[in-house]
Amino acid sequence: MAIRLHFWGAAQTVTGSSHHIETAGRNVLLDCGLFQGRREQAAEINKHLAFTPETMGQLDAVVLSHAHIDHSGTLPLLHQQGYKGPVYATSATIDLCGPMLKDSAFLQESDAEWMTKRNCRRKDIGIGASCEPIPPLYTQDDAAALMPQFKEIALHTPYAPGSSTKDDGFTVTHYNAGHMLGSTIVYLEAKEKGQTTRLLFSGDVGRNNLPIIKDPDAAPAADYLIMESTYGDRLHQPIGPVKEKLADLVNKTAARGGHIVMPAFAVGRTQQVVMLLHELIDEKKIQPLPIFVDSPLAVNVTDIFRKHTEEWDEETLKFTAEKEDPFGWQRLRYIRTVDESKGLNGMRMPFIVISASGMCEAGRVLHHLKNSIEDPRNLVLLTGYAAQNTLGAKLQQHLPEVNIFGEPVTLRAEVDSLGELSGHADQQELLTWMEPVVRGGLKKVFLVHGEPEAQMVLKGKIEAEYKLPVEVPKRGDRFEVA
Repeated sequence: MAIRLHFWGAAQTVTGSSHHIETAGRNVLLDCGLFQGRREQAAEINKHLAFTPETMGQLDAVVLSHAHIDHSGTLPLLHQQGYKGPVYATSATIDLCGPMLKDSAFLQESDAEWMTKRNCRRKDIGIGASCEPIPPLYTQDDAAALMPQFKEIALHTPYAPGSSTKDDGFTVTHYNAGHMLGSTIVYLEAKEKGQTTRLLFSGDVGRNNLPIIKDPDAAPAADYLIMESTYGDRLHQPIGPVKEKLADLVNKTAARGGHIVMPAFAVGRTQQVVMLLHELIDEKKIQPLPIFVDSPLAVNVTDIFRKHTEEWDEETLKFTAEKEDPFGWQRLRYIRTVDESKGLNGMRMPFIVISASGMCEAGRVLHHLKNSIEDPRNLVLLTGYAAQNTLGAKLQQHLPEVNIFGEPVTLRAEVDSLGELSGHADQQELLTWMEPVVRGGLKKVFLVHGEPEAQMVLKGKIEAEYKLPVEVPKRGDRFEVA
């Protein structure tokens, strides 16, 4: 049976994952993610979904690999524009999407309000022509209205997306991706007249031995593979020494009287960092500094991590059984109110603040950065991937000056990163992960979710090692496979 692929997002870029699959007379969307980058570019891309309001009735189902906003973040807009069908995801992903999509909507509303005020100020001084209210991409009401459309799926259990009655030979099965809580690899199988076409979507491939979550499942055999390529051109440092590196950075910063700002994704990375700091203090490798988690979303998400112990690895289960809650203890304080967050700016002693967003594009971390990066005693410790043109990427490049809230700020603080904690497989890990797919009769690879430079390097490696054709689709490219 033929499967038609239309690559709509995360095509020669990392964010905005969205792939339209058509087969057996059904239209399925793999992910519906938010593009993150320059404001004007992001606004233009995000408002153009794979389906328009006029064609929304043709969409039968959304299959969600995981809850990260670059994979789920335009679902409320999809609902707003008329989609009322099912969104299939794991239990943990559904629980995470509730607060995450609400938080994303709040940021959309806040950004629209800020842009409206900016335009009004410009009009007042004669450099702008309009003071009309700018609407947000979607609202918190849109995010809440979407939630009843989620349908829980179980790992390793096939289902027919968008049809509980019609047996047309088209099924979807999810496997653990090991990338974050609830993340999955998506396997699609289409059968007709004795012929089977197997398509595998990697989602975001995780790494072995990451803190808290289980390792990825072995990839099932498939004819065609849509695979992420975020780190297709590089190798990570081993995960093992990350605790020692973190301890050294904390101790050096504290010794010079500075504090540490750790931009971290509210989902996954915050919880991993909290657990590592917990272990380091217990092992007396760092002094018990005040530690703050300043992200309302991270507070809510941490409760979801506590709920889904079925997603935990053996080490985390053992730690909890022998000691205490790995996400909350007397040295740690979760910041809930804006006033509490502002209060950290007046502290004149070493401390650690973990705050979202991980790419430094929105959220409370921007206030902490603005109040910290001009002091050379302080440390900005990045904990994850930062897409091109984001503030996180500019800090990682050690630019002498960056814009925060539209104002130039001089970068004098130390900047470092914990790339070892990346939730994305690196080049060799991707090649190893796809090996059983190759052995199972793989015919072609489509690389997505990566910058062009990383994709071309990985393309060359796959072609050389596995002698397979590799496509690097652009946004809008279509292919038919059988």
